[in-house]
Amino acid sequence: MQQVIEYLKQNQSRFVEELCQYVRFASVSAQPRHHSDLQRCAQWLVKHCRAIGLDARVCPTAGHPIVLAKTRPSRKASGHRPRILVYGHYDVQPPEPFDLWESPPFEPRIQGRSLFARGASDNKGQNLAHLKAVEAYLSTGTDLPCDLVFVIEGEEEVGSKSLGAFLKTHRKELACDAVVISDTGMPTPKHPALTYALRGIAAFEVIVHGPSRDLHSGIFGGTVDNPAMALCQLIGKLRDRNGRVAIPGFYDDVKPLSAFERKQFKRLPFQESEYRRFLGVPKLFGEKGFTPIEQRSARPTLEINGLTSGYQGEGSKTIVPSWARVKLTARLVPDQDPKKVVKLVREHIRKLCPPSARLEIKCGHGAEPYIVSPDSPQAQAALNALRRSFDCEPVLIREGGSIPIVNEFKKILRADALMLGLALPDDNAHSPNEKFDLGCFAKGQAMSAYLWQELATACSR
Repeated sequence: MQQVIEYLKQNQSRFVEELCQYVRFASVSAQPRHHSDLQRCAQWLVKHCRAIGLDARVCPTAGHPIVLAKTRPSRKASGHRPRILVYGHYDVQPPEPFDLWESPPFEPRIQGRSLFARGASDNKGQNLAHLKAVEAYLSTGTDLPCDLVFVIEGEEEVGSKSLGAFLKTHRKELACDAVVISDTGMPTPKHPALTYALRGIAAFEVIVHGPSRDLHSGIFGGTVDNPAMALCQLIGKLRDRNGRVAIPGFYDDVKPLSAFERKQFKRLPFQESEYRRFLGVPKLFGEKGFTPIEQRSARPTLEINGLTSGYQGEGSKTIVPSWARVKLTARLVPDQDPKKVVKLVREHIRKLCPPSARLEIKCGHGAEPYIVSPDSPQAQAALNALRRSFDCEPVLIREGGSIPIVNEFKKILRADALMLGLALPDDNAHSPNEKFDLGCFAKGQAMSAYLWQELATACSR
């Protein structure tokens, strides 16, 4: 194993240059003009995987291609060998607005210990770290204790539309004991993290219809209900003064935080005053009885994402608008069922709508919450790998966002996902001047190298 770690240390400058090659591809999945860039990026990735000793191929989909790479069967292996699937994505977010970048987004720039470029941390640097760990094993002739399969897709930033069908079609080829995903983050380099839970989501659009057309507010105002006013009164009743969602049954299935989890959250670095300044708010607000860390990652919410009605231009236009619209999303936690929550929200909103208006509710995307026991052998193996590579005690965190693909792996492959993110909070994912900490890049490679040993042992029990 020492040979593997030494190989990683000795080749860091080359690895950084290869990451620079990787991020030069403008693989923006949301913009059709970058279709050829995505194709070329996938081909580069396949070539790179083959160069380090993996069997790799481009798998066409209805959208952008998926790169599939596998370790070759071990001649020394006998009996069952654990098999681990590593997931990542080579597509990136649009770089706009360009004027806020300090250097061109697809021309990598190294400043201090950071590499600046679109996709550096989300997600090219993170998935390349795992590939470099495999290279270290293969190049030093060190036996891998498990078989590995890499699935690196090109549509994560546009909803992973082709991934579910790909997993079903290749279910037998992708059968595994665990899934490793490095597409999240850690609080600081001194707090490497295992993300063991994700919130789910349910989206809605609520439209209150009033008169058949906008009306003169002087001539007709006072005789018809104003849809904008009715909608505001309606949504104002969806939350109480203590920050709790005021929908009957909303909290019925919420799995309470354990004393162990709340103790772990207290280990996380957090200064309320710094957090408040970072957000630019005069005072924090959240569900009473919970800390900000718990509120943003482990408690359900109902948020207004957009609200519009009537005239929005310069000056005034004295009308009673014909409609008002609000976009809502509920973030869900274990064991909430999105379908049940959708039903509860719809029923309650219908009761709140006055008879003087007509209600329309459109349901959008949804995803179930996800959780893996932090006490499981696989989770403990991941924590051991973090401990060995970062040389400090790792932390357990929940992610407030939703990653629907994690549930796809669980449903289709019947394997739990271990989320071992290498990004830092200030890496500007999805924003101008995205970067990746090169120290995290190097330690992430070591973490990956240790992880195969730890997981092989855990999966063989």
